Amino acid sequence: MADRNQSVLIIDFGSQVTQLIARRVRECGVYCEIHPFNLAGQAFENMAPSAVIFSGGPASVIDQGSPRAPQAVFDSGVPILAICYGQQTLCTQLGGTVEGGHHREFGRADVEIKKASPLFDDFWQVGSAYPVWMSHGDRVTELPRGFEIVGHSPNAPFAIAVDEHRRYYTTMFHPEVVHTPDGARLLSNFVLKIAGLEADWTMAAYKDQAIAAIRKQVGDKRVICGLSGGVDSSVAALLIHEAVGDQLTCILVDHGLMRMNEAADVVAMFREHYNLSLVHVDACDMFIDALEGQSDPETKRKTIGRLFIEVFEEEAKKLGGADFLAQGTLYPDVIESVSFTGGPSVTIKSHHNVGGLPERMNMQLVEPLRELFKDEVRVLGKELGLPESFIGRHPFPGPGLAIRCPGGVSREKLDILRKADSIYLDEIRKAGLYDAIWQAFAVLLPVQTVGVMGDGRTYEFVCALRAVTSVDGMTADFYPYEMDFLGKTATRIINEVQGINRVVYDVTSKPPGTIEWE
Repeated sequence: MADRNQSVLIIDFGSQVTQLIARRVRECGVYCEIHPFNLAGQAFENMAPSAVIFSGGPASVIDQGSPRAPQAVFDSGVPILAICYGQQTLCTQLGGTVEGGHHREFGRADVEIKKASPLFDDFWQVGSAYPVWMSHGDRVTELPRGFEIVGHSPNAPFAIAVDEHRRYYTTMFHPEVVHTPDGARLLSNFVLKIAGLEADWTMAAYKDQAIAAIRKQVGDKRVICGLSGGVDSSVAALLIHEAVGDQLTCILVDHGLMRMNEAADVVAMFREHYNLSLVHVDACDMFIDALEGQSDPETKRKTIGRLFIEVFEEEAKKLGGADFLAQGTLYPDVIESVSFTGGPSVTIKSHHNVGGLPERMNMQLVEPLRELFKDEVRVLGKELGLPESFIGRHPFPGPGLAIRCPGGVSREKLDILRKADSIYLDEIRKAGLYDAIWQAFAVLLPVQTVGVMGDGRTYEFVCALRAVTSVDGMTADFYPYEMDFLGKTATRIINEVQGINRVVYDVTSKPPGTIEWE
């Protein structure tokens, strides 16, 4: 959706922090896309990017069949920045040597600069050492012809190796992570100075391009949009409405897994403030009956995804048919749902139809946000005129309370959880903390404990509270509440929600690519 000559292709070799490369590039005002190495050849042809970045990855280039970059990238003459595993495969493919069995290097290291390079010449000085973040076992032991060492660390003699003539730049460390303090500047130098791209990618430009792309895809056909009331689906709906107007019908599926009064609030907001065609479908019994007693989280997600499809099919028939189904798929959904290793990430977003729709639907997906991160969607929401109070809402997952109710699902447990969650969010707002927290929610644990309340013994559920800070939802850390707040909130929940006699606070962090709670 960006100018083909003003974009960067990031080839993903499986690193858990590849998406952070994209964050840094977009922070420079330059459009980029991530594509797995085995699809990168076609992506390179389609995008015709002005620069390419190779990510890190868990494989060893020494192993037979390990990932490689497309030869077309090297033949094209575009500048390349290769990181960690990317450095190793680049060197291997160009005639260098990589060996294992040397001292591994994980964590903080100091890189000493031996020679100046446009990659860092405005912030790193020759003869000085700077902190970086390493994560490697193998290492380059012989560089390809034309390369020279410009930086080294005690365990990475080729920590920074470059071929200035061909504009190939390689680092054994990860510049994309915050633990490399100057990493963002290094990536900026590569993208803006070495590759010569312009920092002109804005959300206003994206909006115009997205509207044009939607019109081209949809033509004069009808679109139905799954509207959950969350930021993602709401922004998608408004964007598509700007593009095709009355050809769009939004469908709010009330599946009984929403927060307190959520369905009614969403219907009221969109019918009163936006000129959208909105159908409210009460499907609570359909969903909860299908989920009753289900404890496996993946079964829950797939059941919910299947039922959504069935509802959309039925509603499309009532409308006389529809050619397109729109949804608020984001870039993290796409990244987490495509795994060249076949690993666990392929199931993370299984309630989304990221890979396509069932053939029987005879519909195509419209996903105008699939190239954006969460915070970028919020910016787009502002461009579309959504109020700040709505744009800043905490994310709410498609499977709703079903994945915040580990173990078997029942109407009783969902009602208990809904009440606890409502009290928790109410206390957060009263304390003025809502905007400081990226996401907060209650979880009803699948355990019951004995407690004494007044003069009686109880045997009731444990409620866990979670609150995290984040920018894009790909990584998160717990919010450091004051104990007074936790005590007050826990007391309210125990006093006001029959069925809960104990409250705990979750202080785990969320590393890249992990699910929120199951």
